[in-house]
Order: sequence, then structure tokens, then C-alpha cells
Amino acid sequence: MAATTLDKAAAEAIAGGWHGDPFAVLGPHKRAKGWEIVAFVPGAEQLWVRTGKTEVEAVAYPGIPGLFTHQMARKANYMLRAEGHGNAWEFDDPYRFGPVLGEMDEYLLGEGTHRRLWQVLGAHPVTHDGVSGINFAVWAPNAERVSVVGDFNVWDGRRAPMRRRGSTGVWELFLPGLSAGTTYKYEIKGPGGQVLPLKADPVGFGSEHPPANASVVREIRGDWQDDDWMKGRAARHNLDAAISVYEVHLGSWRRAPGNRMLSYKELAEQLVDYAADMGFTHIECMPVSEYPFDGSWGYQPVGLFAPTIRHGTPTEFRALVDAAHRKGLGVILDWVPGHFPSDAHGLGGFDGTPLYEHADPREGFHQDWNTLIYNYGRTEVKNYLVSNALYWLEEYHIDGLRVDAVASMLYRDYSRKHGEWVPNKDGGRENYEAIAVLQETNITAYGEVPGIMTIAEESTAFPGVSHPVDHGGLGFGFKWNMGWMNDTLRYIEHDPIYRKHHHNLMTLGLTYAFSENYILPISHDEVVHGKGSMLSKMPGNAWEKFANLRAYYGFMWAHPGKKLLFMGQEFAQGAEWNHDQSLDWHQLDIAEHKGVQRLVRDLNRVYRDTAALHVNDCRPEGFDWLEWNDAEAGVFAWVRKGRAGDKPVVAVINMTPVQRHYRLGLPDKGLWREILNTDAEAYGGGNRGNMGGVTTEKTPWHGQVQSALVNLPPLSAIYLQQD
Repeated sequence: MAATTLDKAAAEAIAGGWHGDPFAVLGPHKRAKGWEIVAFVPGAEQLWVRTGKTEVEAVAYPGIPGLFTHQMARKANYMLRAEGHGNAWEFDDPYRFGPVLGEMDEYLLGEGTHRRLWQVLGAHPVTHDGVSGINFAVWAPNAERVSVVGDFNVWDGRRAPMRRRGSTGVWELFLPGLSAGTTYKYEIKGPGGQVLPLKADPVGFGSEHPPANASVVREIRGDWQDDDWMKGRAARHNLDAAISVYEVHLGSWRRAPGNRMLSYKELAEQLVDYAADMGFTHIECMPVSEYPFDGSWGYQPVGLFAPTIRHGTPTEFRALVDAAHRKGLGVILDWVPGHFPSDAHGLGGFDGTPLYEHADPREGFHQDWNTLIYNYGRTEVKNYLVSNALYWLEEYHIDGLRVDAVASMLYRDYSRKHGEWVPNKDGGRENYEAIAVLQETNITAYGEVPGIMTIAEESTAFPGVSHPVDHGGLGFGFKWNMGWMNDTLRYIEHDPIYRKHHHNLMTLGLTYAFSENYILPISHDEVVHGKGSMLSKMPGNAWEKFANLRAYYGFMWAHPGKKLLFMGQEFAQGAEWNHDQSLDWHQLDIAEHKGVQRLVRDLNRVYRDTAALHVNDCRPEGFDWLEWNDAEAGVFAWVRKGRAGDKPVVAVINMTPVQRHYRLGLPDKGLWREILNTDAEAYGGGNRGNMGGVTTEKTPWHGQVQSALVNLPPLSAIYLQQD
């Protein structure tokens, strides 16, 4: 056969790891006479090419160790066998395989409109041309060379350089013989030849245990047994539904002996059973996307497509969701498209350029959190985020996404001084590009996955957060009511003697309660950073603290809006939340804490079973004030109404430590039963109330024709329903 025609400059570029098109050199190539195989195998002193039963030694390329050529008359499948430094190994040549990604994938990737990005990017176990292995694909449009590295090739970027897929900016390589569990990163040579710190896979499905941070090839598998839940969940997520959310940090809800975090398998039993027993309708997990630093609680994610390995594998996380669904619980994930950390292995400067982030720090750097901001105006970045939202909903049957820090996305001047931000094209502060990402995410989520819900944590008065996109809104299903939370907590922290001066803090929320579809959140943010626990916020002596908290929860559950409570608050944990340790479950041995837990369980039951308390959570026709102005007595009273035929409920709240015999207007005559009283002995109260109910008399009061004298225990909430 003829001598090799391999250009020396190309050979040196391959061996040096700077060739940008390895498939133009490596693998089988048609020559003037026959075919030539070129293989670069660092560490090999000899190389053999086996076709069928025939094995022929390849020729070492002069002056470049590890580079070999082999001439053959016709193209054929082959294997390689190498020997060197006392070792021998046999392998399939990755450069003899064609691309895995199809033309349609390439078209959609180039357009930036591939909704299911995770199906083509990332690392996928596949069988290609009859050979099993892993196909790697990553977007790095400005890179001069991208290589897959790992233990399988001693982290040597010269050994597995990837194929550029036309103008898509995507690099792809099928590596035969690898399987799930393989640890890998990408070695990227950026513009100008700079080799970057090794990068984790932006679409990787798994990661090493922190602080190690390589990606791990993971298969997402597992049989679902939640058909009944999936068929009926849409009704559980509409505006009429009773929605009561238990917000959880998986790493500190409960710890195993030795302060070990619970696994997804353990959480599937312990957490799911507990939340179901407590009557919550949903578990909301603080971010599970892989993150490097425990202290970020997941809000600085690096692996948006990887459930954190801290608790187990993707398959085990799916099993947790499945277990929740089989118990009648929905699962909501905190989703963080607002920023990402600048860790060297992450998205920052991914291909040697500001790729996912803005180049200008006035647009691309969060001063508060020392993080990078996505370049929402870049089509591929928008596609990446929208596709990631869809990924969790489809692959993990997630029921809802709670989008973190929406306000920081909506405004270009968020937490910035004059001159520290770049106005939009109209000179304003709104971030049009981020708004478009949020709208597209909601359109895609609701359009592609029936029955889900999206929730915005949005702390400003931005209009139409939970209004449809075609009506000018952002398209979320619900919005956290941060104003209600801030106002009512300010009120409850005041000593009762001063509350009359702040009475309006408890009523102000009703002036806008139906402008959005609200969830009332008492979240983790209220029990960290020196804010203390919910119990410690309450004024007074020990008894009064518990009574105040019980009354506040009674106020919250009767107030229009869906409910959210952070873990530990349901049993009045005394200490501020600490993410490094378990909740203080031992406090349930104390009657007062056990009482608050019983109350929250009963509040959830009454809320769920009583249509008047949830059907019109988001509609004004479901609410009428009876008394909103009795600041001196610290009393609030209102009517909650459901559909026609549903029995209304009257809620009366006494926020002073004084027992009152209080005349209360009622919307209809007859006997009104007391269906809940936060002062009940079972909850730790004094058992003062209206055990036999109250019967109205024709004495007009509070704008009603009928009224009754009602016993209001100190620091309490009571619910009355017509018998």
C-alpha cells in the first residue's frame, strides 16, 4: 500500500491537542488508492488494526509518539489493539463512527428552538451502529476545540476531541464502550488557544458528590405508578382547589444518625408519609438542581439538569416523586433561572467567552449574590432555560415550578444604583428579554404538560404576574403574596397593647387580594439570617407566644389565598432554621409544640374539606368583611363563601390577650357551629369558646340582619359554619 499522505502540520495539531476538526484527520479516510486509518493513541508503542479475523500492525507516524496509520484496500469496520509500557488494551475507534444527532436536531439546535434540549445535548447511553457507548454533545460555539475527558482517558484532552456540528455551535462525540456511571468533564480550548478550566456538562444528568464537581453519566429511568394522580392532577391545581404547600429543605428536614442527610429513598417514606399525615396537598422542595455549596441551599445551581447527588440518583429522585403522587401529594420544585454562580467548572465563560451570561457586568453580574445573570436575549440561552423547565415537568412528573427571585429578573436596575445598570431599548428599567423568557416558559409549560402549575416569587407590584400572556401578563398560575406576608408579620411581632396602632397591616392585603392568584407564603426566608423562628417572633410570655402563633395560623388559613408553610413552622420550632442539622423533632415531646402541630393538621383538614375556605381563594365574590375596623379590640371578622349551595364560614380573630363576649353579625339566621378554635385544649389553649355553637337573633350588626354573642378567647381564631 502507498505511504501515508497525512499532512505533518495536521498530525502535529492532533498530537498537540489544538486541531479543531479531528474527524478530518482521525478515523478512516478515502485516499487515491484505497483507505487509510489514522489513530492517535497516547501511550501506545504499537498498534494493531483488526478487521474480521485479520489483524495487521499499523505504522507509527514518524516523530509523533502515539500516532499511527494503516492502509487498507476497502473500508471496513475495525477494532484497535494497543500495547505500550507493559500494558495492552483493545478498543473501538470513536473516529470510525458517524454522527448520532440527526438533521432535524441540527436544524433546531442551530435555530435555538429545540424544546427538548436534554434529549440531544448531554451524555446519553446509546447503541450506535450496533456498538454500545455514550454520545456526548455540548454547545460551545466559540471554542476552537472541545474534548471529553475522564478517568477513561486519564483526563487527557488530546484523546477524545469532538466533532463540530456545522454552524450550530454544538460539538458531538460517540465514545464506544462507556456506560452509565462514567465521570467526565469537557476540556475546552477557547478563542486564541487558551485552555479553560475543565467544565461540567451544562446538560449533565448527574454529578459527583460535592466538593468534587465532575459530571456523571446517568440514565433517567424507573416505572411510574402514578397514573391516577396524573389523570386527576389538573383539578388539584386550578383556582378552585385547596392548595396547602409544605416547603422543605431536603438536606435538613430530618437527619439520620451521624447527622447524615436522608436519601431520596428514605424521604420517599418518611417525608411523604409525614406531609400526607399533616394534610398538606403539596411538598415544595427547595432547589434540587446540583449546586456546589451547601450554604446556598440550592439557590446557586450549577447543574440545572441534575438532581443533586446528595440524596441519590435521578432514578431515586423520580421514585420520591412517584411515592408522593401515590400518597396524593403534588411535588413542586424551586427553579432558579435568575442567576448562576461563577465557579470555574460552571457556565461562566463556558467556551472562553461570555456565553450564557452578559459581557457587561452592569447587565450580567448580581452584586447582592456575587453571581452571573443569564443573557436572556440570546436565543440559545432562552431555549436552554425554557427547555430545562420542561425537562423537570416531563422527565420527573414534577407538578409545579416555583420560580425564584422573579423581581431580580424583571428589572434591569434591581438592587443597583444610578449608573450601574443599562436601560432597555426604550430607556426604561424593565428587562424585556427576561420577561420574554418567563412568558415563553409559562406558555411552554402549560401548553406541553397538562395539569401543572407555575408560581412566581415576585416581591414588587409588577402587573399581571399571574395573568395569561395573551392578556399581557407573565403567564404564571400563582404568585407569592410577599406584601401580605411582610405586613402581617410586622403586625404580629408587635406587643398586643400596640397592635391597635398597626391594625391596617392585617387588612391592607384585602385591598389587592384578588389582583393576582395569590399563595400566602411563610417561607424559609422568614426564619433565617437572624430573623429567628416563627415562635420567637411572637411577643409575650411562653403561653402568649404559642397562642399568638396559633391565632396567626388561624388568620392565615381563613384568609383568601392558597397556603405555604416552611418545615418546622408546623410544630413551632423554637430555634431559627439551620441547614446543617435536622429540625428539632424532639420538641414534639413538649405539649405546646405538639398542640401547634395538631392545629396545623386540623387547619389543613378544615381548609381542604370546606369548600367555602378554598373555592374562591382568588375571587372577590368569596369574601365579605364583617369587622375590619375594630382596632381597639384587635378583632377581625369576615365571611368566606364558596359556590352556590356551599355553606359559608365566618372567621373571627382576636389579637389581644383579653377574652371577649363579642356581638358578631352573621350572614344568615340559625345555629352556627364552631368548626375550629385555636384555643382548644388539644392545641395547647384554654378550651374557651363556643362548644355548642351560637344561635343568631334578629339584632342587626356588622351590616347583617342577624347577629349573635360570640365568646372570643384571648389570642385566638375561631371558625363558625352554619349548621
